[in-house]
Amino acid sequence: MPNRDPLAAPNPPSWPSGPQPPEGAPNILVILFDDVGLSDFGCYGSPIATPAIDAIAGRGLRYTGFHTTAMCSTTRAALLTGRNHHSVGMGCLANFDSGYPGYRGKIARAASTIAEMLRPHGYNSYMVGKWHVTPLGETGPTGPFDGWPLARGFDHFYGFMDAETDQYAPELVRDNTPVAPPGTYESGYHLSEDLADEAIRYMTDHVAAKPDAPFLLWLAFGACHAPHQAPRDLILRYDALFQDGWDAERERRLTRMKEMGIVPADTILPPRNDFVQPWDALDPDFRRVACRLQGAYAAMLDHADRQIARVMAALDAAGLTDDTLVLVLSDNGASQEGLVYGFVNAMGPYNQRPEFPAEKLARIDEIGGPASHSNFPLGWAMAANTPVRRYKQNTHGGGIRDPLVVSWPKRIGDHGGLRHQFAHAVDVAPTLLELVGVAPPETVAGVAQMPIEGESFAASLFDPTAPGRTSPQYFEMFGHRGVIADGWKAVAFHPPGTPYDADQWELFYLPDDFSEANNLAAERPDKLAEMIDLWWREAEKHQVLPLDDRFGPRFAENAARRLGDRRVFTFHAGMGHIPTDIAPDLRDRSFRIDAYATVEAGDQGVLIAHGDATCGYSLYIKEGRLVYDQNVGEHQIVAADRPIGPGEHVFSVSVEKGDGGNVATLLIDGEPVGSGPIRYGFVNFISWSGLDIGQDRSSPVSHYPAPFRFTGALRKVVVTLDDEAPADAEGAAAVALARE
Repeated sequence: MPNRDPLAAPNPPSWPSGPQPPEGAPNILVILFDDVGLSDFGCYGSPIATPAIDAIAGRGLRYTGFHTTAMCSTTRAALLTGRNHHSVGMGCLANFDSGYPGYRGKIARAASTIAEMLRPHGYNSYMVGKWHVTPLGETGPTGPFDGWPLARGFDHFYGFMDAETDQYAPELVRDNTPVAPPGTYESGYHLSEDLADEAIRYMTDHVAAKPDAPFLLWLAFGACHAPHQAPRDLILRYDALFQDGWDAERERRLTRMKEMGIVPADTILPPRNDFVQPWDALDPDFRRVACRLQGAYAAMLDHADRQIARVMAALDAAGLTDDTLVLVLSDNGASQEGLVYGFVNAMGPYNQRPEFPAEKLARIDEIGGPASHSNFPLGWAMAANTPVRRYKQNTHGGGIRDPLVVSWPKRIGDHGGLRHQFAHAVDVAPTLLELVGVAPPETVAGVAQMPIEGESFAASLFDPTAPGRTSPQYFEMFGHRGVIADGWKAVAFHPPGTPYDADQWELFYLPDDFSEANNLAAERPDKLAEMIDLWWREAEKHQVLPLDDRFGPRFAENAARRLGDRRVFTFHAGMGHIPTDIAPDLRDRSFRIDAYATVEAGDQGVLIAHGDATCGYSLYIKEGRLVYDQNVGEHQIVAADRPIGPGEHVFSVSVEKGDGGNVATLLIDGEPVGSGPIRYGFVNFISWSGLDIGQDRSSPVSHYPAPFRFTGALRKVVVTLDDEAPADAEGAAAVALARE
């Protein structure tokens, strides 16, 4: 062997080239909306301006038979994994774990996500926006992080973990760490714009580093989940558009949908949903408020569409549009959580503080702004779901039939075409895998994988006559049930707490009855019996059983499990932001807060704050006095009757629950310095926004400018809970459902 010069460069190592994508594999951009009804995109019949979505549809396809699971966590689990939501453990919500295999609130490791499935084939994956498939009790600073996006195949994450968040002061996470929003309402910040910025950043960073490698970008807006928040000028543009009300709007949308071919020409409108009143019978003042509430929803969708335009422009600038597969869809139908009259700020009613019509009218100009948590009335949700019945949470069409726009200019030639095949959220992942040209893995990280349960509809992208689903698809949500097979649909609306055997099953033949208006149960009892039997077989196969329609007890059980025996929470200086589900549960009980701090003359600021401008509590020092504000849609302020002297102190508030109302007492070093009544307590809810000490980081709970950082020396804050348990489990559950 010849001698080698010791100063010569070594032979270069033989580095592996890494996984290579199949030839022709596209970039994938999934744009997922929240609580947007079947007819809400302009290209599906709506007057709401969605030109960016319409343009994607114009160079692609619109599906008219796409179905979801009726709720957000469940649809996301199905979309991500290609398996049914009960099969992977996400029976209804990420918010609780019932112990049964289908109801763990977390995607099983045996169900890989599309990001995990694409990673071995050269894809980088980026998740932006709403996640909500991790138990909320696992979203705190210690995790566990195995259900967070980075542990489920995504290379980066920027978004929020919960079901919803304030659009001006969101609860943001970057990768595995909570971060403050990069702006405020006053500076012009809005979450939809921020998410689009991050989506563009991930995409352009990827192109800079790996220009020849494909990516998966999952962009999940908070729009149009409540709170409906959008720029005021956009909201006001919609005032006049909806003046004729929801009855006229339904009729107009159905006409446009027929003209577009979205629905057959003989489709009829079913009667109004339960509790929806005729528009002409409503009080003029209420109609004015209702129009503004609908305007906030419409503006939120319009505003999100403008952000999609920016994302698509970035794709164009990078020369990627032709070779990017784009999907735009909603996770379920429009929401019924606004109830009959809608809300300007739902936080008060969630805690038994009524929001009377006169207050709604007086606060009409706050709708869509930072002090609002607005949601529209049932009538507008009904119009959003035109022409199908009921809403999100239900297994009738209004809960599960949703828009789906698909574009891939390089491959799909039928630009602007319609596809009427049945498809379901569980079919999306296998469709993506087929279009990329890879098979699902047998194992991921050493865990054997359950079979893919969806069926690819890839053939329908290229052939309008391609067959749709051949296997049945079941539905279940809170006891509402349904099954679709060979065009037939059996469906049962389930009133909570009633025997399942008492449910009235309906039967529809969807090819002849898009809107589920012609119940054939009496005419075809044989077919109905066959379909009901099929539902039970599918339910057993996919871990749907046992059926459980309990709302309150399930939420109460999970809250108690999270809290356990813990009654004392200590937060030391230097602590970061704590999500609301990890914070002390002050609902419907007595409690005490003690803040240990040293002050000098002129020091002020927040000692502890949990919540935001719509609901929460704050203990703070302002203008030399200790102040406590329990804000339940109404500020309930107790201020000290004397100034604070300099030195080391313990600043406290003790809130005692009583039959005649609560009483808050302020103390300094154990000595009472003021007290006052708290008429409205935290009965069911504190806030979707989390907890901070030493500041109120974003949307201010009380009358000060955020973050109102404490200028003294804060050592720690101790929160002590009374052992009494919250009483109104059903009310708390209703609020938890509304947050979905």
